[in-house]
Amino acid sequence: MKTVLRNGGFLLVILSVLLFLSSCSSSGNKQNKEMNKTGSATEEGTYGYDVSFFAQKEIKTIELKDEDSKSAILVIPAYQGRVMTSTSSGEGGISYGWINYKLISSGEVDKQFNPVGGEERFWLGPEGGPFSIYFKPGDEQVYENWLVPPVIDTESYDIASVDSKSVRFTKNALIANASGTEFNVGIERTVTLLAREEVSEVLGVAIPDNIRMVGYQTENTITNLGKTAWTKEGGLLSIWMLGMFNPSPETTVFIPYNPEGEGTIVNDEYFGKVPSDRLIVDNNTVFFKIDGKLRSKIGIPPERATELCGSYDSGRKILTLLWCSIPAGPEVYVNSQWGKQDNPFKGDVINSYNDGPVDDGSIMGPFYEIETSSPAAALSPSGSLKHTQRVMHLEGDEADLAGIVRSLFGLDLNDIAGKFQE
Repeated sequence: MKTVLRNGGFLLVILSVLLFLSSCSSSGNKQNKEMNKTGSATEEGTYGYDVSFFAQKEIKTIELKDEDSKSAILVIPAYQGRVMTSTSSGEGGISYGWINYKLISSGEVDKQFNPVGGEERFWLGPEGGPFSIYFKPGDEQVYENWLVPPVIDTESYDIASVDSKSVRFTKNALIANASGTEFNVGIERTVTLLAREEVSEVLGVAIPDNIRMVGYQTENTITNLGKTAWTKEGGLLSIWMLGMFNPSPETTVFIPYNPEGEGTIVNDEYFGKVPSDRLIVDNNTVFFKIDGKLRSKIGIPPERATELCGSYDSGRKILTLLWCSIPAGPEVYVNSQWGKQDNPFKGDVINSYNDGPVDDGSIMGPFYEIETSSPAAALSPSGSLKHTQRVMHLEGDEADLAGIVRSLFGLDLNDIAGKFQE
């Protein structure tokens, strides 16, 4: 009886081990399938890789996370409080921002410009013209003389407050323009992670549960800390937000425009006219090819601009949406084109840039940008101007993404995806 019981116990043990191994195998297969959908957190291109990268470089980061949805954003105080990258799926999820690993790893600091990357950064305009803050008085406006002000390039911003959902930065600076006007500027920037319900509310559409998403809002304010008013005669500043993302042959930027507005629909001559096989105006929308192979830029003027635009990567099924605050009344916008200008206050509200090789064959990225600007800030002493922007990434089933695009824009997602396919 004992022997039988011992053998029976042994058999039970064997059966238990087999069941355990089977369970582990099943769990492992499930985990592997899930990892294949997202990726290893140590793999370049994932959010976890980028978190580890900055930790290894001993660069301080602030991470805002939603534990339930696994969405997160990575913010860096030393890089002017910019959102470096984000994810909708935790550490193994796709990292949506473009990051210049090579430059950051070098530890070098260039006096002219340090393009470290980041999917949403705070800058100031105008870039070119008689009131440019990127060229010194009397300098020819060519690349060799172009100089990004340190306050939007290399200087760290102060953390005024931080919690699990948001972080607020402040910074004061003196900035001079090409006409010799000096601005005493106070900068405040608040970055807030948005929950799924908040994104649904601000968009006015329901987001299906099987769609992975991350969204955040930034409120950016400049204040005249000087004793004299900022006027058009001496030049004005604007808030300029730029987002750097990863391009692909399957990515298209789409920017709806106001069909009832007057004048130019799209400015396509920043770096020479954009070829017609890369820029299509159709169905009250501007479509721009994004592949990182041709340096080109477009802009939408205030008479035509609307609050919401986006991009779609049909290869990875990533829909990126960008919303910015546009005042209801007529406003003037600074003109950032380099050199002589007929009108320094005839600029664009929304821009998109596709990176590509320059004349010597070198390339900064590649990356692509979607940019928004505030109106020109004609501020009296202590006066302020605020520009709000929201960035949202949605990833998952194409049919569900198509429903969102149709509700928001009245567009066919397949039409967007196939606009520039050969």
